[in-house]
Formats: sequence, C-alpha cells, structure tokens
Amino acid sequence: MEVQIDDVNDNSPKFSKNEFVLKIPEQLPVNSRFPLERAQDPDIGTNGIQSYAISSNEYFSLDVHSRGDGSKYAELLLEKQLDREEHAQLILVLTAADGGLPQRTGTARIRVNVLDSNDNFPQFSQSVYKVQLMENSPRDTLVTKVEASDLDQGLNAEITYSFGQVPDRVLKLFQLKPFTGEITVLGIIDYEDAAMHEIEIHATDGGGLYAHCKVMVEIKDMNDNAPEVTLTSLTSTISEGSSPETVVALFSVSDRDSRDNGRTLCSIQDNVPFALKSTLKNFYELVTQKPLDREKVPEYNITITATDRGTPRLTSVRVIRVQLSDINDNPPVFNESSYVMYLKENNPPGLLIGTVHAADLDTEQNAKVTYSALPGNISDFPFPSSISINSENGQVYALQSLDYEQRRDFQVTVRAADGGSPPLSSEVIVRVVIIDQNDNAPFILYPLQNSSSPANDLVPRSAEAGYLVTKVVAVDGDSGQNSWLSYQLLKATDPSLFAVGLQTGEVKTSRPITSPDSVKQKLVVVVRDNGEPARSTTSTLNVLLVDGFSDAYMQLLDVPQEEEQQGTLTLYLVISLSFVSFLFLVSVVTIVAIRLCKTRQCRDQYVSSSRNFYSDHNFPTNPAETSGTGTLPQSYCYEVCLTTGSGTSEFKFLRPLVPSLPVDPIAAGQLLPELKETVCQHILAQRTCFISPHTHSLSHTLLLPPSACTLPLKSS
Repeated sequence: MEVQIDDVNDNSPKFSKNEFVLKIPEQLPVNSRFPLERAQDPDIGTNGIQSYAISSNEYFSLDVHSRGDGSKYAELLLEKQLDREEHAQLILVLTAADGGLPQRTGTARIRVNVLDSNDNFPQFSQSVYKVQLMENSPRDTLVTKVEASDLDQGLNAEITYSFGQVPDRVLKLFQLKPFTGEITVLGIIDYEDAAMHEIEIHATDGGGLYAHCKVMVEIKDMNDNAPEVTLTSLTSTISEGSSPETVVALFSVSDRDSRDNGRTLCSIQDNVPFALKSTLKNFYELVTQKPLDREKVPEYNITITATDRGTPRLTSVRVIRVQLSDINDNPPVFNESSYVMYLKENNPPGLLIGTVHAADLDTEQNAKVTYSALPGNISDFPFPSSISINSENGQVYALQSLDYEQRRDFQVTVRAADGGSPPLSSEVIVRVVIIDQNDNAPFILYPLQNSSSPANDLVPRSAEAGYLVTKVVAVDGDSGQNSWLSYQLLKATDPSLFAVGLQTGEVKTSRPITSPDSVKQKLVVVVRDNGEPARSTTSTLNVLLVDGFSDAYMQLLDVPQEEEQQGTLTLYLVISLSFVSFLFLVSVVTIVAIRLCKTRQCRDQYVSSSRNFYSDHNFPTNPAETSGTGTLPQSYCYEVCLTTGSGTSEFKFLRPLVPSLPVDPIAAGQLLPELKETVCQHILAQRTCFISPHTHSLSHTLLLPPSACTLPLKSS
C-alpha cells in the first residue's frame, strides 16, 4: 500500500546567510555575471523555489536559470559599469519565492563592495600656485605647500610629490618634500639671477597615475648689490699740456638690483682737475677740466664713486690711475741765486773750484741739464784760458794759476740748458774770489838795496839815546795779516848801540855814543810779514859815527861843475815833484768829493794829514792798527839823491811838497799809471821808479845814479 503524502507549502525559502558580500571591481565590463547562492526550500514541487528577484537598482539585474533537475539559480548581471568613486558599496535584497499557495519567500542582503581600480588621477587644489619670496631668504624657509587628492582608495590614493621638468638651477634653489608637498629654500635666492621661478610639481598616486601643477615663485628684490663700474676705454697716460675737455676714460655704471635699488649716481672727488660727463644712460666720460702740471702733481688717482638709491644705499668705488707725461715747460733752476767760490792763489792748473747745480722739474731728456759758461773776457785775460765748466756736472775748474796780486776776484756767467725741444735755459753769476797766499816777501823801499853806491847814514857822536838814525821802509804785496810787517835788528857791529822799532822800522840809538864805539857801524835789519809761514827780507845799513860834517866829507863841495849840475838837478826834481803832487792832490780831492757821503772820516784824516810831515811821522805800534790793506795807513815818500866820490858820500832829505793823504785804493790804482808816466817822463831816463800798486797808499822812490849828481850839496 502506498501512501502518498501531498506536500503542503509549509516552508519558506531560506538562504544560508542573511547577507552575502560581493567584492566587485569597478570598471568591470557590462554584462559581467556574478553567480548567487541558491536559497533552500524543503518543499517540493511547486512549493519549492520557483523564482528569484532583486531589489531595484541601476547597476544590476537578476538572471534566473533552471538546472537540469528543475532547480532554479540566479546570477547578478551587470547592467552599468560600477564606479567606486560614485558608489563604493551597494546593498541589494535578493528574494527567493516558491510556487505554493500562499506563496512563501525568503530574503538575503547582498552587499556589493565596489573594489577600487586606479581609474582616478590625483587632483591639485590649484593648477597654478603663485607665491612671493624675498631674495636672500635663509635655507629651509617655507616657500609654499601644494596639495593633491585622489578619489581612489588605498594604494591608489597614496600620493607622492616630485619636481617635473625643471632647470637644474631650480633643483639647487628649492627642495620638495615628497609626502607633504612642502617646498622649501635650499640654495641662495638671488633676484639678480632670476626674478621669477616657474616650478612644475607632479603628484603621483600608488597606481602610477599623476597630475601636475605649476608653482610661480616671484622673487622680491632687496638692495643687496652695489653698483658696478665697468671701464670701456682708458688712457692711462696723458700729456700735461692736454687741453680741457680731453677724454681720459669711458665707463659705464650698472646695478643688478631693480627700481630704486638699481638707480645710480656717479661722482669723483673735488680736488682733481677732472670732471664727469654723462653721455648715455649710465655711461660717462672722464674729461680734463683744468690745466695740468706734471711738476706739481705727476699722477692722479681718481676715485669714481657710484651709489644706488636703495635703502640702505650701497656704494662702490673704482680708482683710475692717470699719469701725466712731461713737456718741456720748466727751465733749469739753480739752487742759488748767485755763487761765490774761493780759490787760493798760485793754484795748480785744473784745480776744482766749486760746483754749480741746476735742477729741472721736467723728466727724462727735458730734465737733462748741460752747463756752459757764456763767452767773454774776464778783465785783462780771456775767459777760455782761465775757467772751464764741466758740461755734465757743473764743476768749475781753474785752467791756469791765478795771482791775487794781479786779480782779487772775477765773475763768470754760467748757463744751464735742458735737453728739451726747444731747450730752456737759465743763467747765474759765479763770483770767484781769489784768496791771498803769503807768496810775497817784504820789499824794502828804503834804504835801497843792491845799489852800486849804498848810502851811509851819519850820526854825530854827540847824539843822545833815542836819536833817529834812519827809517827802514818796506811794503808787502800780499794782503791782510800776510802784509803786516815787523822790524828787528838781526845783526849789528855793536848790538847795544842801536835799536829798531818793531812796527815802525825806525833805527834809533839806544844809548849815548862813547869814544870806544867804532866809527863804522853795520846794521842788518830783518823785515818779516805775519803770514804762515812768514817771509822776510833783510836790509843792510851803513852808519858812520862822526864828530860833524868835516872837510873830508864835504870835499865834493869844492867841485863847481858838480855843484852847478846838482843845483840844476835839484830844481828840476822840485818842479817835477810839484807837478806830480798837484795832479795827485786834484785827483784825491775829486774822489773825496764824489764819495763825500761815505768818506766823511776820510776827510777828517785828510785835514789831519795836511799837517807838517815831520810833526806826525810815527808808524803804528801794533800791526793790528793798520788799515788792513796790507801796508801802513799813510804814504811816506822819500826822495833821495846820492852822489859818490872817493870813498865818501853825502846825502840830504828833501821834504815832500805835498803831505801824505789817504787815498782810495781804486782811485789810486787808476792814478798810479798816470803818475808813473808823468814822473818818469820828467826825470832822467836813468832814474828808476818804484811803485807799489797793491796798497791803499802811494809810495815812490826816485833813485839817481852817480852820474846824475855832479854838484856838491850843502847840508840843510
């Protein structure tokens, strides 16, 4: 017996789980199928599961299939491509229904998790970032921060930042933090190198997709650059004769900063004869402004100062060295206005006297000085034979031996010329003073020496001590102390009987004459000068001690012819001397009148000297009391006429017709030749004139030979 049990729809379809999770990648193609788990229903037949249904949505549909056994199963059919960024998750309700009456259903939720696929590029918040950055900003200064986002998830949403195609200099100036997007300063930011930096930044997600943006970094200028002076042309050497407005240098001034920071002012110092002229923008000329003088300033260091107008102001300087070339604009200049050189007489020829020196402020050939002496005569002897000038060093040489007694000084004009073209020159007077040397021995004027008939001085035996026997008169051709004379008794028959005045040369008795004293006394008087070494001359005196003028000594008076001739000669001599004295007096008076303002003292001496010659015949007792001219202060004239017989002689002194007067040395030197000529013309040709031209006083001695005096003379 079969019992058939009819099924009753008493069971509802039931899924094994209340929720099913499907992980479906986004961007799967449409019509993709996803099998679903079947629901279970114990009922059979029509009471079993007959259909499936899904909640309404836009992405999926449900496709139900029957198996061979008649069971049903369902598949999700993708109707629209999923987009996780739009719907990351979908909740669907799957319903299974049986065929019973009443129909029973069972449901389950299907959670569709849309799996991310790297289908989204990162997105920057800004496509262009603009930022300002101060130049010279320190390292690690934050420039800006870029931000990008990615709609993907997970690794696909992990973004890293990097530089795009940027120049190497950007990589040296900035650094980018890859995970934060922070851009910081790495190097030295210099406005003058680049005022703007354009940086490309990439943002890359985990899937390799990337986006990019631009960061525009504007560098703000700081006044961190001083102006720069650039020479384009320079004439380092210019002539001192350059005219004003001569261009010396061309230069430009630039400043790498901007705006006021890059605007410049240019100037030079005030104490130079130069000026700046602006030609073009920021271009200048350095030109001469005043006359130049190399001898005052041979070179200039011109300081060009360039200053910008920034805050604070920056300044730079450039020094230009300008040298002046020489032109021959300065003559040689002697270091003294005149030269006085001293030369000892009797010098050897070729002796260096001194040196003249002239300096020329110019240079090189313009300063090469050559010396020469202007031609001309130096008094009585020609210049070329006496003086020579070394043309290179200005040394002055004496070419011949000079004599103080002939010339005491002379002048030479020396010229110094430079080597310029044309040459410039200057002149100076060189005075050569000849220094006296003691090269002249005293000369005995009286008594005459080496005479064929020497005079005998007669001294009466009745003479007392201090009796003036005679006077030795001498002169010295030298000057100064070389002409100071002193007299001494060198030898004597009886040294105790006579004495000689040290300064006067007067020979006097030093004691009364006694009977034992020899009739003939011979005295040797030495005359010395005061030079170094001293020079001397001796004079021999013959003195006869007599009781009176006996017939033995007056025998010549008995010869009438000689007396007549002697009288004539005496008259002639008196006339000549009177004439000479008159000329001399007129000359002296004329000279004194001309020099009256300077020679009042000389006039007083003139009055004093006009007295009787015998009233003032003493010589100075001290050589220092002389006039310093080398001889005695007054002139003593001795005219001696001598005759000789058979071993006896007589003499007489003639008083001078004109007293001795002070004489100007220059006038006396001019007058002497005239007097000499006059006297010698009027006196017999056999007579000899002795004239001392090297003294301030005039002396002459007339020597008559024995044949000139034939008449006996009477004592007076």
